[in-house]
Amino acid sequence: MRIYDPNQATLQALRGTNIELMIGVPNGDLQSLTTPSTANDWVQNNIVAFSRAVNFRYIAVGNEVEPSDPASQYVLPAMQNIYNALASANLGGEIKVSTSVSASLLAQSYPPSAGSFGATSSTYITPIVSFLATTGAPLLVNVYPYFAYIGDPQNIRLDFALFTAQGTVFQDGALAYQNLFDAIVDAFYSALEAAGGANVEIVVSETGWPSTGEAAATVDNASTYYKNLINHVNDGTPKKPGKAMETYLFAMFDEDQKGPAETERHFGLFTPDKQP
Repeated sequence: MRIYDPNQATLQALRGTNIELMIGVPNGDLQSLTTPSTANDWVQNNIVAFSRAVNFRYIAVGNEVEPSDPASQYVLPAMQNIYNALASANLGGEIKVSTSVSASLLAQSYPPSAGSFGATSSTYITPIVSFLATTGAPLLVNVYPYFAYIGDPQNIRLDFALFTAQGTVFQDGALAYQNLFDAIVDAFYSALEAAGGANVEIVVSETGWPSTGEAAATVDNASTYYKNLINHVNDGTPKKPGKAMETYLFAMFDEDQKGPAETERHFGLFTPDKQP
């Protein structure tokens, strides 16, 4: 599972469960973690204190920080300091340090073979990619065919977004694409290669479909998306066939206080009172 901050009650509840955990550093905490001693304290309090009983897998240092965001300058230094603090605690080999990005980081995503970060994003992401390549950590990518579809319904078919298209929707050289999820992931793989990260894996750190809030956001469509996604991720993508993709469903619960769009409140597999 993935949590977005080191919530102490959640960490206590996970003790002894052996549930693998991706734990987040909130964007508002990034600047403070550029101080090595603060990063060390963060690791001691939130990781080392639980490491014998909680199965930490990744630390996501920031979520969807845009290159234009003032916090972007803090992401890599915070990642480096957390990585060093983990190494000092003899946990460096077990827990990978990364950051979670959105598809907006791609300057070009179509066709997937032409995927690139572009000039604006490159100065931000290329040093991060270099860090990931050196440390053997994956890039965490939030992948949302839903947002791509509602942003361009004239050119993106709903069946392509929901994994229900029959046969190839478009051909990219020798690679045939039947769903939008694969196309987005492979565009990121192409961008990683262009940025010097050909050996960097991708973990899909969020993907989902809302159940209400606008025309395409229905329980049926959400159900179709999740079921087809779960059946598909073990197959890999056209660019990485047969390589299962570690993928996190967003989210466990509807976030009924979120916004501004109504759909933002309805990405959960369960309601806030735990009803499916």
